Amino acid sequence: MEVEAEIDRLPVDLLANIFVLFTSFTDLAQASEVCKKWKQGVNESLACRENLSFAGWKMDDESTARLVCHAYNLTKLHIPRSRWCCQITDAGLVRISFAKCVSNLTSISLWGLTGITDEGVVQLISRTRSLQHLNVGGTFITDESLFAIARSCPKLETIVLWSCRHVTENGLFAIVDKCLELKSMNVWGTRVPVDCLNNLLVLRPALIIKI
Repeated sequence: MEVEAEIDRLPVDLLANIFVLFTSFTDLAQASEVCKKWKQGVNESLACRENLSFAGWKMDDESTARLVCHAYNLTKLHIPRSRWCCQITDAGLVRISFAKCVSNLTSISLWGLTGITDEGVVQLISRTRSLQHLNVGGTFITDESLFAIARSCPKLETIVLWSCRHVTENGLFAIVDKCLELKSMNVWGTRVPVDCLNNLLVLRPALIIKI
């Protein structure tokens, strides 16, 4: 009769508490392939996370969306460009938009992701309900994304549009007009005229505009 290994006797909840300490997504992926119990433990550890950052990791649409979809309690999602080139596209954002956690996200960073466009950003943003902080700096979004943000993010407090050269004053005015909780806006590197920025301050005197 085969004797069960000591490590195989660990309950799933204990495994989940161990795996939640892992900072390497590679290690998590390898752990999930050990056996069904370990895979369940990895999935439960993801469900416990409130903050998920892929900074410094080479990720693609499939692997990123799979991890986010298991993180049911997620409130902060950071998918910034990494030195290994994060290969996230609109297809990845669309898949992420269907994750259960999206409506509870308070912070999203898509900084520097040159593979995304309005298509993916609008799909993701339109499913948020609690977003307070958004960083889409260094992307190629246009006013179409800003209009979606204005419609879907009434709780937005800060937005980074650093070097978003395709946005215009129309998009900025929509956000300032609809996002009544907005406190800070970073528009460094955009092509929006200074006169327009001054007009935004007339509309919202307390707004901090970083240029």
